[in-house]
Amino acid sequence: MKSLNELFEHTLQDIYYAENAITKALPKVAKAAKSSELKKVAEEHLGETKDQIKKLEAVFKSIGKKPEGEKCDAIEGLIKEADGLMEEASGTALDAGLLAACQAVEHYEIARYGSLREWAKLLGHEEAHNLLGEILDQEKAANSKLTNLAVSKVNKK
Repeated sequence: MKSLNELFEHTLQDIYYAENAITKALPKVAKAAKSSELKKVAEEHLGETKDQIKKLEAVFKSIGKKPEGEKCDAIEGLIKEADGLMEEASGTALDAGLLAACQAVEHYEIARYGSLREWAKLLGHEEAHNLLGEILDQEKAANSKLTNLAVSKVNKK
């Protein structure tokens, strides 16, 4: 990649892959969670993630590109870490670990969407900038829900 546009398109493919991988991982998290609140948050975020994929497809369309993913090593690693927790942890430690793993994913997404949104603005992709900003706001809200759940309930148990 030698230009901001190439970096933008590559990173967009990366996050598209990541969001699709997350839709496969969240049901496993919801099933493994012992806390009903954590189950609910995971299930709700699954719906949001599917909506975000549609928004990403609109971003691709707005820049004249076909939606396609590029393998994202970061999300693969974060999902692998969550899978390991589901195998090794139990009880309240499992919920606390899953919650932390979910937050790690949210932090990754916040970083990616923040960069993508600003690059879209610099590249003159106004529609993409707006859509990516909407997704970024959703990811920040999801992270806040997780933080509140951790602080108020899961970690206390």
